Amino acid sequence: MNKKNILEPPVNGPLTGVKVLDMSRILAGPTCTQLMGDYGAEVIKVEKPGSGDDTRNWGPPFMKDREGLDTNESGYFLASNRNKRSLSLDISKKENTKIIKTLLKDCDVFIENFKVGSLKKFGLDYQSLSKDFPKLIYCSITGYGQNGPNSHKAGYDLIAQGYGGLMSITGSPNEEPVKVGVAVADLLCGLYACTAILAALNHRAKSGLGQNIDIALVDAQIASLVNMGTNYLLSKKDPDRVGNEHANIVPYQVFEVYDGHLNVAIGNDQQFKKFCDIINRSDLSENHKYSTNIMRVSNRSQLIPILKRELKKHKKDYLVDMMEKMKVPGGPINKLSEVFASNQVSAREMKIQIQNKNSEKGFVELIGNPVKFSETPVTYRHHPPSCGEHSDEILNEIMSKKDNNEIK
Repeated sequence: MNKKNILEPPVNGPLTGVKVLDMSRILAGPTCTQLMGDYGAEVIKVEKPGSGDDTRNWGPPFMKDREGLDTNESGYFLASNRNKRSLSLDISKKENTKIIKTLLKDCDVFIENFKVGSLKKFGLDYQSLSKDFPKLIYCSITGYGQNGPNSHKAGYDLIAQGYGGLMSITGSPNEEPVKVGVAVADLLCGLYACTAILAALNHRAKSGLGQNIDIALVDAQIASLVNMGTNYLLSKKDPDRVGNEHANIVPYQVFEVYDGHLNVAIGNDQQFKKFCDIINRSDLSENHKYSTNIMRVSNRSQLIPILKRELKKHKKDYLVDMMEKMKVPGGPINKLSEVFASNQVSAREMKIQIQNKNSEKGFVELIGNPVKFSETPVTYRHHPPSCGEHSDEILNEIMSKKDNNEIK
């Protein structure tokens, strides 16, 4: 494991100097702010005293402390909260909303995922804060957005995947709709939020003005329908669930082989010809019913059963090796144990260790950031914090700045 990833100090990350006040919980907002933290931004995570972020208790598994006992830091929480400092505050108390506003004097970005209108009574809504902080970029993440007939409803990833149509196209024919194995609506929303904030920072650099960003889980989920959504808009036909098959490309799916399963992802007719040669069925690529992708899609129900029978005759390693040799896209379906043990993960630094003196091992293993900058590398400076771990530190910084200003 590459030790340069262990709590290396910030050098010149692309967001060094940007300060973020994070009042989001669960996954979408924390994904956004962790990404900004990886890029060098300073992130302060404001949490409810005692319980903190809901996901802290979304386990097991949990990180173990030095005595081998469970902490309240679940794998779910650890996944999206590094490179942040935690400040524990009860925002229902007036003195604590004053602390929030004091922090915002030095912040560029404020991000929250409270229900629509919930922060107005504390004076922490965009309209209230923008008067005192016209340069502030204020990002709100909700289930359905700030307007529309569903804006009052809470939103979770499962609900968004269902409402936004993803579950209707995921799963096998004639079986119940299926959600994706990870919270993709949350993740995509977090990524959209991050790109929106970066765009707003660029706009502010030109105009000097901040702005409000309104982003919804359901909107992000609908945007992620890409070709499937556009296929519907063109045809006005609801697509069927096709399991691991592809709506527009054949063959592009999972096949059972002699000793396991294999992904085959044929992207063009030349690749199909090579694939047929590998399985000793060149006659298929020469048959006009299967020679082009358009014809293969039209005759999917005839071709796929033939391929299924043929592939069961061959071992996985043979097919993987031959497909790589012949430049035919495909590959194995790895378990997570195989993923994180792979040389590729090691080479790309996708498994990292971050020091944490409170943990049983003295460090915590996390998934690395996938972005590789040539000039402004990603850094891992803070382990995912315990709730309120940095409260005293942050409050002392506020007092120190206040004292310095009074001296001046």
